[in-house]
Amino acid sequence: MERDDYSVGAKVEHPQFGVGIVTKKTMTTTRVFFLHKGDKEIASNFAGLKLVEPSSAEVQGEGGGGQISLADLEKVFSGVLRRYADFPELVEMGDRWKKGVMILKPGSDQLKPKEIPIDSFFKKIVLVRDRLRVLEQRINSNESLDEEEKVNLQQYITRIYGSLTTFNVLFKHKEQYFVGERGGSE
Repeated sequence: MERDDYSVGAKVEHPQFGVGIVTKKTMTTTRVFFLHKGDKEIASNFAGLKLVEPSSAEVQGEGGGGQISLADLEKVFSGVLRRYADFPELVEMGDRWKKGVMILKPGSDQLKPKEIPIDSFFKKIVLVRDRLRVLEQRINSNESLDEEEKVNLQQYITRIYGSLTTFNVLFKHKEQYFVGERGGSE
């Protein structure tokens, strides 16, 4: 039995491979990208594949007739992965900070300073940002919260982003910066 609801961009769960995103659909197979297992081709009639979230991606390519470009696909998949899969995006630290060290110097000369590799600190900052984004997504998709409660919680997250803008200097790409209330939308 072919599953029409497993269209490209749908979030599915496999009993062995876990949660993944449908990346290709043919008459006989469904190709799914799993975070820890990579691309897997699964028979379309495999009963163990469960739909977690249907695809909301609408792709309209320039070629018409259902043809889409690679750039179109990249946009769709990166959006779908960010929205549904909680896959962390690749975030690069600025080149000037690579192999650098943070020195935390106590106010008292009797205490030793602490050195922390900047890349370790940067990874923790990115982890905080990623967890804030997941929290934001869960708030926005929570059906038990009304719109006013969602807005109130979202304001706290926006303020947290604003508090973290100091660390934007560590990021290589400006589009990955923390953005607070005055900086626009995140």
